[in-house]
Amino acid sequence: MTESHSRVAIVTGAGRGIGAAVARRLSADGFAVGLLDLDEAAVKSGAEDLAAAGGRAIGVGLDVSNTEQVEAAVAKVAEELGPPTVLVNNAGITRDNLIFKMTDDDWDAVLNVHLRGSFLMTRAVQRHMTAQKWGRIVNLSSTSALGNRGQVNYAAAKAGMQGFTKTLAIELGKFGVTANAIAPGFIATDMTAATADRLGLSFEDFKAAAAREIPVQRVGTPDDIAHTVSFLVSEGAGFVSGQVIYVAGGPKD
Repeated sequence: MTESHSRVAIVTGAGRGIGAAVARRLSADGFAVGLLDLDEAAVKSGAEDLAAAGGRAIGVGLDVSNTEQVEAAVAKVAEELGPPTVLVNNAGITRDNLIFKMTDDDWDAVLNVHLRGSFLMTRAVQRHMTAQKWGRIVNLSSTSALGNRGQVNYAAAKAGMQGFTKTLAIELGKFGVTANAIAPGFIATDMTAATADRLGLSFEDFKAAAAREIPVQRVGTPDDIAHTVSFLVSEGAGFVSGQVIYVAGGPKD
């Protein structure tokens, strides 16, 4: 390792789907990885798999919207793996409904996980980045930030992630820290499978219909996002900051 900073990454929502794929990719890239998720069993299992493949990893269970749990989780990663210099804010949930049916709890739950969680995680991790004068923050937005029927809460949260990202880039740039957002399109995950089920469609039919509307004629995979994260956290991406990258198989913004 020629870099003067530590190569330690934290990925939230790493128990499955995009987060798990990102953790695997960063481990393959040579990072020690802290896998964080509400599902503690899933991230502990994921960390064991990475360790068995020759990597260094730990799994930590937490609620990203809880300040004390976030602080404790970041401290645990720093103690066991080293000070984190990469943060991927991926944790997210959906509580879809039309505005007139949406409850207070539906709204609060989604914004708490996406926005409050990303704020708490970033506040806790940035002190390690600024101390080392190097850091990479990648926040998961979505094409839903542009508006999507039945997702007023999710769309608001993902649009908020974009403003959050650009502000981080402005504030933290002088410390050698970049911040970027990835806005995935249709990615085949448990979350999109649940949407298909809610709509009364088979997942295969749901994916096929989506693929027909995508210029590259396929839906995305978690690895598509992991590849993009890999670039954004690399040394070579040091002049890329405050950007929202749509990984959606074609133009979105």
